[in-house]
Amino acid sequence: MMKIWFVCIWMTLASLPLLAQENMTQTIRGRVIDTDGKYPLPGVSVFLESSEQEQPLGTVTDEEGRYRLEKVPIGRQSLRFSLLGYKEVVRSNLILTSSKELILDVEMEEMAVSLADVEVRATRSGEAQNEMAVVSARAFTVEETDRYAGSRGDPARMASNFAGVQGADDSRNDIVIRGNAPGSVLWQLEGVNIPNPNHFGAAGTAGGPVNIINNKILANSDFYTGAFPAEYGNTVSGVFDLKFRKGNNENHERSFQLGFMGAELFMEGPLDKETQSSYLLGYRYSSLQLFSGLGIDVGTTAVPRYQDLAFKFNFPLKNKGTLSVFGVGGTSDIDILASNLHVDERDLYGDTDRDQYFGSRMGVVGISYEHILPNNTYMKATLAASQEYVGAQHFFIVGQRKPDGYIDIEALPQVLGFDFSTNKYSQVLSFFKKIDNRNTLNYGFQNDIYQFNFSDSARRVNIFPGNGMGFETTPWATRWDTSGELAVLAQPYVQWKHRLNDQVSFVAGLHSQYFSLGNAWSPIEPRAGLTWRLPNEQSLNFGMGFHSQIQTPYTYFYKFTDMERPALGTQQHNRNMGFTRSKHLVAGYEKILGQQIRMKLESYYQHLTQVPVEHRSSSFSLLNTGASFDRLFPEVGLVNEGTGENYGVELTLEKYYSKGYMFLVTGSLFESKYRGSDGVLRDTEFNGNYAFNLLATKEFDTKRGLIGVGTNLTTAGGRRFGPVDMQRTLEQQNIIFTDEGRNSLQFDPYFRADLRINYRINSPRLSHEIALDLINVFNTRNILNLTWSPNELQNPDPEQSVIQNYQLGFLPIFYYKVDF
Repeated sequence: MMKIWFVCIWMTLASLPLLAQENMTQTIRGRVIDTDGKYPLPGVSVFLESSEQEQPLGTVTDEEGRYRLEKVPIGRQSLRFSLLGYKEVVRSNLILTSSKELILDVEMEEMAVSLADVEVRATRSGEAQNEMAVVSARAFTVEETDRYAGSRGDPARMASNFAGVQGADDSRNDIVIRGNAPGSVLWQLEGVNIPNPNHFGAAGTAGGPVNIINNKILANSDFYTGAFPAEYGNTVSGVFDLKFRKGNNENHERSFQLGFMGAELFMEGPLDKETQSSYLLGYRYSSLQLFSGLGIDVGTTAVPRYQDLAFKFNFPLKNKGTLSVFGVGGTSDIDILASNLHVDERDLYGDTDRDQYFGSRMGVVGISYEHILPNNTYMKATLAASQEYVGAQHFFIVGQRKPDGYIDIEALPQVLGFDFSTNKYSQVLSFFKKIDNRNTLNYGFQNDIYQFNFSDSARRVNIFPGNGMGFETTPWATRWDTSGELAVLAQPYVQWKHRLNDQVSFVAGLHSQYFSLGNAWSPIEPRAGLTWRLPNEQSLNFGMGFHSQIQTPYTYFYKFTDMERPALGTQQHNRNMGFTRSKHLVAGYEKILGQQIRMKLESYYQHLTQVPVEHRSSSFSLLNTGASFDRLFPEVGLVNEGTGENYGVELTLEKYYSKGYMFLVTGSLFESKYRGSDGVLRDTEFNGNYAFNLLATKEFDTKRGLIGVGTNLTTAGGRRFGPVDMQRTLEQQNIIFTDEGRNSLQFDPYFRADLRINYRINSPRLSHEIALDLINVFNTRNILNLTWSPNELQNPDPEQSVIQNYQLGFLPIFYYKVDF
């Protein structure tokens, strides 16, 4: 089978040059609307800047704001949109292939004063699409998630290249934003807050090994790292605001991708050309059996299995409204059988003393209605339902190692079984009111109705002393037994933008948040931002905001006996936890150097309060959680009395793609501190103090195709840890640090180099791309954490069972894609 696979790849590569043709063209079309009122803009001049033809290509939008440029040469192009009284918009680095039309919708912002009084400034690629975002925000494109070496088509891995953002674990896509715990990141799709959109996502996390949302179905989206606008709530860290693109409403197009990670199929096209309705479908199925056959290390000897589906149906209506139905979902499972492992083998995702069967799924389906109302008002209403599920069964290995390194199994008693699921029903309503060319009002609400279902039982296995394999199991202990419990999270907001002139604009907003579980309420959370544009393409930006976030839902329902208050018995001691609260303050400076280079400098300070900590004096804090597959099992009740602070400075130097190359250099110097209930100021686990990234791509345009070579170099301070409490670690079979030295030690600095090579070729109505991503090309052994790995199945030695767990080593990822 492997021979057939490589023969097919070789035949494809050999035949591509024969298919290539020069002078191929394609169509660019789309719609231009007003940023504030969302109504169409007729008369917009659309000009192809990068055209090398004698007669430059250009057109003007019609009454519906639509434009069409035909016979545009394939390759990278740039468009400029201009209209009297509006700020120019430049969309650069657009990739045009022979097989797919480029559909580009653009929003333009009306100027506050006449053109005679101001210096015209173009809105460029990379600027956040949300006009209420002033600081710590940027837009990203689908192409960026593919072009960045090491990103693997994943928005979260791509974002780890941005200033202030770090990857928490090479085997997962969790990200640490300005020192905050990875689990505090908010994912939003089509304006709806959604569950963790990752395969193999553990309870209480916002990441996983593979993202369920495939980048090929995304439109341009926004990413925020602090002081975000008032419409975003229930997060203290950052926001992914993702949007699905609309399918092609004129022509049917398909895309197929095959690689070591699996197979993907995408289809789009018109449902009814007369009404301009369209569909967009994407499906992916993956099994890493090919990796296992080639002996490539992906962190586990088990075979992860996953599949996902995404879709969007768009129906323009006759009353200036649009109805859309969207959805995304995925399922994944893995069987990690430590009983089959050799003594020299390891599994990054599993424990060495048990067999583990793990499964997860996530799904969202929604319907949205958009309508342009009279008086320059735009309305969008969305109803959505979502579910996330995580479940596992563990079986303890009773046996002994044989001389050949494998296990002679005596028995496999079950020691754990859990099923966690959360259903959520969301209602979102938002209005955009353009009062005049200086004032815009945006208001609305997001309500989420939760239904929690948590069940979990565990027991221990005690091995009898002696040479035999006698054992006994303790009675089952029920730790979660919640079924059908309801809770409501309500989040109304209002925000207003005022332009004093075209140099100075001000944004002010209010957000409110109420969670019925624990009766937590944050009545007023002010948000504000100021932009002051200076001469010579410079600007100063300031932002502040109060934010709050609920705790990981399963932690509210954990039943246990408080070690400090045993008389209270077994109950849900953490049920009344309140919000974690945060205050953000950001100041930034930005300058355009020449025509294609942007420099951005930001400094920030974040103060966290009401962080859950133990009610007894200890170093524990929820600010150190959310970056692994492990769940949280506190020994005593939690109270909202902890604090934390993050502060630092960030630099971004970005060259937009031109003259065949681009680069992105980012650097961060920061501190991330917290106080537990003992009042001691400590480093958080994520306080590496520094992070630097260098990302560059060079493309060579040949007569037969386009060759791209990209690299990504990342270095960062190591994670924090402390001395291990050996006695408690042995009792709980999980790493427990001493309070006295918690996070006083640091692992070696992290370093990783990635390389990406791709070859793209166009033929009539068909385009191909072959790419090879080489992750960690130098096979650097970066330490991830300390882990409990018993050196013996029975009666392990604690000193030898606490080992360093390493990040993934060298990992090659190949794929072949064809669009037709």
